[in-house]
Amino acid sequence: MTRLIELLISLAIVAALCLIICVVLPSSRHLEHSIETNRKLTIVYDTLNSLRRFPAWHPIAAKDPAMQIKLSGPEEGVGAQLDYSSQERGLGEGSWKIVANEPNQRVAYELTSDERGSNKRSEFVLRPTGRNNRNVEITQTYDVDYGWNLLGRYAGLYVSSSVGEDMKLGLARLSNLLASVPNIDYAELAKTDATMVPKLMDRPAENLLVVTAAVERNNEVVRTTMLNNMQWIEKVMAANGLEAAGPVRIITNEMGVESYSFDVAQPVRKRGAGAVATGEEDAEATAAATAEPAAAGKLAIKLEGPVTAEYLEPSRVATMPFTGHMANLPTVRDAVRGWAMTRGYETVGRPYESWNSGITASFSPEGKFDVYWTIK
Repeated sequence: MTRLIELLISLAIVAALCLIICVVLPSSRHLEHSIETNRKLTIVYDTLNSLRRFPAWHPIAAKDPAMQIKLSGPEEGVGAQLDYSSQERGLGEGSWKIVANEPNQRVAYELTSDERGSNKRSEFVLRPTGRNNRNVEITQTYDVDYGWNLLGRYAGLYVSSSVGEDMKLGLARLSNLLASVPNIDYAELAKTDATMVPKLMDRPAENLLVVTAAVERNNEVVRTTMLNNMQWIEKVMAANGLEAAGPVRIITNEMGVESYSFDVAQPVRKRGAGAVATGEEDAEATAAATAEPAAAGKLAIKLEGPVTAEYLEPSRVATMPFTGHMANLPTVRDAVRGWAMTRGYETVGRPYESWNSGITASFSPEGKFDVYWTIK
């Protein structure tokens, strides 16, 4: 009997000590880790201000390839939410929701998970750093409250080795993801005109007449070749009763140091189906035809010379207008692709541009273009 009493007293002492320890343990936890990237601030912010790239960088998605992920709310900004569900032990169900943001400064998330604690939140703070502020320091914080949940307070002792390690891994994966994005600040291109921003649109089915060329990388040679190839296309159009269904299109195949390979492509449709055909002298009418569907189906076309015909199925595209010399188009292409990638869209195929000013005028600072990347 005496030993039983001693055992009960010992248990009571242990319980009292545990209770005292629980009381003195912190009722909340705060973690903070940082990493640096050389990507533009706009790219970093836009990637974090959308949850579409979350599975590509957060380690929780890598732990279970079969994890069920659902996006809801707006595509970006406050209200965007990602819910996940996993059968893997230790993952369970949870969500990330953007609850606050400041452009190019911070993005704050509200978190839910099966782990102990409440009022879970994580924030990414962005700060220009490095020489001439060329880099961006990304600091992620994590906060959780336990209140008087004594088991939660004990769980807080291990949050640095659980959540903390995931934060480090996630930041490293985020850095690798950002490194794959073309380092062009697309926001700078729209600084003087808010309408000059990338966007998504649906491209209808199109019939194209195409001539491929590979020439010396010399503007005059390139321009002359484009004009000559357009003559072939116009000849085929006239012979088949076709008209332009939009501006002439240039598709870059390969741009080397000394040579340039490209396609001259003209969207076409049966004459009378829309705006009249156009050439160099009628660039405005050509641009007006852009919004019209090119064709309801594939056209039967009798070809001649180097001209080939292509039929494009309807697709979604990322696009951005640009005014300037055609020599600046490679930068704009990268900008459009970067914008799409930060929002979780995969670009496929070759980029192309509608030369809305016609060929000759596009070799001047007043050239007007629409740049396109097809979205998978």
